[in-house]
Amino acid sequence: MAQVPMQTIHRDPQLFYWILFPITIVMILTGMLRHYATVLMASDPKKLDQKAMREQRALLHGMNLRANYHVLSKPSFTARRDALITAFESGAYLKDPDSRGQPPPNPMSDPNAMEGMMGMMKNQMAMIIPNTLIMSWINAFFSGYVIMKLPFPLTIKFKSMLQAGVATRDMDPRWMSSISWYFLCIFGLQSVFNFLLGSENAANQMAQQMNQIGPQAGQMFGPGVDPNKQFLAEAENLAVIEHHSVLDGVEQRLLEGIKM
Repeated sequence: MAQVPMQTIHRDPQLFYWILFPITIVMILTGMLRHYATVLMASDPKKLDQKAMREQRALLHGMNLRANYHVLSKPSFTARRDALITAFESGAYLKDPDSRGQPPPNPMSDPNAMEGMMGMMKNQMAMIIPNTLIMSWINAFFSGYVIMKLPFPLTIKFKSMLQAGVATRDMDPRWMSSISWYFLCIFGLQSVFNFLLGSENAANQMAQQMNQIGPQAGQMFGPGVDPNKQFLAEAENLAVIEHHSVLDGVEQRLLEGIKM
């Protein structure tokens, strides 16, 4: 039975330097430019009203109590839970108690909501436009090139990810195309950006997405969200908790550990 000959690919070693290095350098420079553009386009955060701040912190208090009740004794937890449930159900922490039961206002008529949507749109444009230009540049000059071979074995499932833009079926999955290297740079340069720009950078795509989620998570009441319903839901979550403490049976556990 004849043996199948090993696959041999003759590749110009200069491709490694004239394709891989330019793509990597352009991705790093674009990420730095995107970071500073995002910083320049970012608007100054507005100070929250005292009642709005109290509304957010009260709900956050209930969430923290529900997540960390096990470090409290039962009387302490019961007192906090009963006080919060009573306040949540009565609407004591609402910014506008008279609006209970009414539909939420239209986000398009809220200036704060419109400003938040505009900020998200700026971040999206700062991410989409550079990536589109770089992708067009790679497709125009480096499409179809195989630039490197990974030094470790891979399964056939990695073929579609590492050989994008190369229409072959029999090539070893370890070979990587130029377009695949571009996609890997998008998600793999975060440590480089952290070193150059600090951990709070907006140069990476994933970092931008987290920055877009962050302000909304801090506000806790986005456009179209009814705060009263969130308070009532948190009151129900607190009411069904069966308390247990990390100190339950600590004496017995200590004695068992000493005996061992």
